[in-house]
Amino acid sequence: MEKKYNSTRNRGLQIQPKQAIIQGLAADGGLFVFDDIDKIKLPLADMMDMDYKQMAQVVLSALLFDFSEDEVKQCVENAYEGKFDTQEITPVVFSGADVICELFHGPTSAFKDVGLRMLPQLMSVSLKQKKNQKVMILTATSGDTGKAALAGFQDVENVGITVFYPDHGVSEIQRLQMITQEGNNTGVVAIKGNFDDAQSGVKRIFNDVAFRRKFKQYNTLFSSANSINIGRLIPQVVYYFYAYKRLVEEKRIRFGEQVDFCVPTGNFGNVLAGYYAKMMGLPVHRFIVAANANNVLYDFLTTGIYNRNRPFHKTISPSMDILISSNLERLLYYASDKDANYVSNLMEELNSYGKYQVKTSILSRIQSLFSTGFASDEECAAAIKEKYEKDGYVLDPHTACAYAVMKQVQDSEHVCVLMSTASPYKFCTGVYEALFDEADSDEFTVMEQLEQKTGTKAPQNLKGLKEKPIRHRDVIGIGEMKACVAQKTKELLR
Repeated sequence: MEKKYNSTRNRGLQIQPKQAIIQGLAADGGLFVFDDIDKIKLPLADMMDMDYKQMAQVVLSALLFDFSEDEVKQCVENAYEGKFDTQEITPVVFSGADVICELFHGPTSAFKDVGLRMLPQLMSVSLKQKKNQKVMILTATSGDTGKAALAGFQDVENVGITVFYPDHGVSEIQRLQMITQEGNNTGVVAIKGNFDDAQSGVKRIFNDVAFRRKFKQYNTLFSSANSINIGRLIPQVVYYFYAYKRLVEEKRIRFGEQVDFCVPTGNFGNVLAGYYAKMMGLPVHRFIVAANANNVLYDFLTTGIYNRNRPFHKTISPSMDILISSNLERLLYYASDKDANYVSNLMEELNSYGKYQVKTSILSRIQSLFSTGFASDEECAAAIKEKYEKDGYVLDPHTACAYAVMKQVQDSEHVCVLMSTASPYKFCTGVYEALFDEADSDEFTVMEQLEQKTGTKAPQNLKGLKEKPIRHRDVIGIGEMKACVAQKTKELLR
């Protein structure tokens, strides 16, 4: 039988990986999954002798089976060679008693770079089989995805990108990264709402058949750079294998020994990539899912009830300020033995009532692999201070959230890898205040002070933002998103 991806909501809706990457979201609103991912057996022992790019080729070839070996190799080279400040791509740091996998060494200083350097390469290859096809990327961001997607897709042929971010809902550095973005095919728009409003608005556009048909006649499709797109999610699987390899190299574990991973997450994509690695043979004992005050995932993983009907909190970890965790749908699909009808019903309940409850058997299966905890802003700040004073290591607020949770729930039997998702300099005011109390109102002054006091260096891509001209100034209401997309599509893909 030919291998294909299918929708989480309809196993009969099947598609090849290249088309899934172009399309982003399934036609029924579901997410694309590969049923036989748990039957893939990677050469784990051989991978322990591979560098990051070689590992990436192995993982991508296994999951993107309609890509040739040469296509995968070229995508990996184009995505990663010379684009990160280290050849390791995601180096593992052994700091005191802690093992930290740093995912933020790419051009925008956040973990999203790992997937969003790769996705444009995969999409470019996929589009070659579609004569004259154009794609408009629509992306909602809580701060990091937006800039990483803009940088990755800048001036890619036949592709335009429009990013929506919550006005006053990202850090000042994140905002400047986006609104100074260059490129003839890039659009950046603030919305008067939060991230969930932006994400829901984008999904409504994807699911508007009449709207999509209107642009299809001009050979233009809409797709996503969020981790709902498998082309964004799959590259993230690699760094779990790489972290494991480094533990073996440093003799922190024996080959074959199980480890834990602690992951700060809001949309569930980052930790889901680890789950994919587990299904593909990586020896994982447990994933620790760390949430901030917007603890909808914590409540779900402890009670089986997902309820987004709750107050939305703005925190010092804004990239996790999310109440609708899209990628959880993929976990539910696998945890329900690939029962697409069941998943479809749950998603309909979420859409209609803002909540759902899973069966006890499914919750038990999930809880056997996923632990959870959450941390307040005060606990995150305390974690930043504790780690710095103990080991001289500076955490960003999202990683600090995970650090605090890891200390709450980690067992003593397994090595735990803390997945660090962003440079502390993307959130320098919150970090500085946690370490040294009151901060200056100017973030670039704070950045310099943080360098001086900690002896660490801010990434050049962040320091240089101060001099870049602002190119994007649009601010719209939630109800104006569709009209905005229509206008941006005409402007950027003319």
